[in-house]
This record gives sequence, structure tokens and C-alpha cells, in this order.
Amino acid sequence: MKFLDQAKVYIRSGNGGAGAVSFRREKFIEFGGPDGGDGGRGGDVWLEVVDGLNTLIDYRYQQHFKAQTGIHGMGRNMTGAKGSDIVLKVPVGTQVYEEDNETLICDLTQVGQRYLLAKGGNGGFGNQHFKTSTNQAPRRANPGLEGQEMWVWLRLKLIADAGLVGLPNAGKSTFLASVTAAKPKIADYPFTTLHPGLGVARIDAREFVIADIPGLIEGAHEGVGIGDRFLGHVERTRVLLHLVSAQEENPGKAYKVVRGELEAYGHGLTDKIEIVALSQVDTLDPDTRKKKIASLKRAAGRAPILLSAVTREGVEETLRALMSVVEEARQASGDVAPADARWTK
Repeated sequence: MKFLDQAKVYIRSGNGGAGAVSFRREKFIEFGGPDGGDGGRGGDVWLEVVDGLNTLIDYRYQQHFKAQTGIHGMGRNMTGAKGSDIVLKVPVGTQVYEEDNETLICDLTQVGQRYLLAKGGNGGFGNQHFKTSTNQAPRRANPGLEGQEMWVWLRLKLIADAGLVGLPNAGKSTFLASVTAAKPKIADYPFTTLHPGLGVARIDAREFVIADIPGLIEGAHEGVGIGDRFLGHVERTRVLLHLVSAQEENPGKAYKVVRGELEAYGHGLTDKIEIVALSQVDTLDPDTRKKKIASLKRAAGRAPILLSAVTREGVEETLRALMSVVEEARQASGDVAPADARWTK
């Protein structure tokens, strides 16, 4: 399955059905009067978060969604049926933006959440509503109201507790594969990871979710390399694990490059708790290891964790450090769904 984290779709709710103009005509009933029924309401357009989806690929090949028009009213005071609703099923972490791709409409973060995106038009009144003492036989009825239509952007931001950042080949995918059941592509060339990946890590009988994103290089915020669009997938994380490869000639400079890209991207990434680790330390001799640790310590302002996914050095220490931050954040947070009539649970 292809990974797609952004899609533009057109939605339209159903028009309301028209009211009917009808009169009761039966033998032996002299004054039947108007009996035109009302039109049915048009169908709504809903968003629903479902389990089992992790991409927006369904909206790559179908971009238009229209709810059903309400059924017109009929004689004998028969009201038309409501038009069928359309439900767009999306994965957890989907955000919906207006056509400008900047104005946020809603943010869906829990399985089962539903949001009313476009309400169907009301049905029109039949002629029975217009009967008065001076107009006993009205010959007019209301048409149904039109539905709402709009283009919206669906943007997926993965739900994870911890995020991995760093330059290409910093060992992010190797770390993810070593501590979770995820099987990301691993190779010795830049940008092996082209799409974000998720894995569940377990330490001390507790679990948390780790997100891995493609590597950043200098100028990523200007579109260099793969760019920085995938940073959106670590916006929701509670902690960042910044991996710096021990094979970098100057680990301190490599650290500053990634931090610069995080600052350029914004959205609060630089305010998140950051754990710094010098990865792939199994490739260094003792003297070189000391020099690289010192370089990274000067740049980061604190001593890094020494990490090797191959020899398992520092792996448990890193997981416990991440789990500590995640547990603290979980206890402090209380996620409450918005008190809005458009939301249902």
C-alpha cells in the first residue's frame, strides 16, 4: 500500500426535497383542502475515524463525494424521505483544512470520532403549511434548500509518543527495527526511508509508539532533499530522539544542522523535550569516541547517550529515557473532545 498523507477532496451535502402542491379529492368529502407533504432533508457529509487505516490513499483515486438529495413531498401529507448521508472514513490523526490549506476545520485524534463537515439542506414546505383563513386553497410550496459544497484538504499527522529525527543514515531506521516489530528499509545510502514509519516499543512492561521520518539535510525547509513536510508527523509526539551518527566527521555540526531545520519548520518542535544520542558508536575506537562525544556535547549542551543498535549498547537506557517523558506527559494530559454540536463520539 502506498503512503499518502495529503489529499484534496470535493464534498457536497444533499439538497432538500421540494414541498408538494396537492389537494384532497375524495368522494363525499366536499372540502378536502391542501394536503401537500414536505420535502425530505438532504444527506449530510460526515468524517469518521476508523481503526486499521494509516494512509489517505483511498482519496487519491476518488476526490468527489456527494450526499443524496432529499425526496420530494407528495400528496396525502406524505413527507419525503431524508437523503442518504456520505461518510468519509479516515485514519487517526487526520486534520481537515479549508481550500486555502491553512484554515483548520477539525482535528481527529481518536478512533470513533465523527465530525459533521457539511449539513444537508432542509426540505421545502408543502402547500398545507400555507393555508390561512383567507387562503383556503394555496397553490404554492417551497423548494428545498441547497446543500453545502466545498473543497477541503485532508492531512494526516501520525499519532506517536516519540519521534526520531536526524540526518540521513543517522541510524533511525536501524534503531526502530531493533526496538520494535517494524521492518523499515535499511541500506547504506542517503534517504533510504522515503515515508514515515511507526513501531511499538516495549520496556519494563510498558509500551509507547515511535515514529521514524525521512532524514533532514541542510536547506530542507527550502525543499532540498525530500524537504521538511514529513516533520508534520512528529508534531504530535511528546519527545524527540535526536540521533547523530558517530560516522559524521563533525557530530556537533550535524546536530546544529538538524536543529536549524527544526527551528525553520516551527510548529513547536524546538519546544519539545529532546534526547540526544550518538548512534553507531560500535564503529569507533576509544580515542575517536571521546572526540566525537566532546564535539556533540559542546553543540547540544549536554552529554549524549551512547547508542548502538547492533551491540545493544545504550538501547535500554534510551528507551527508559523516552518512556519516562512519555509517562509523565500521559499523566499530565487530559484529552477532551471539543464541546461542539458537530462532533459525535
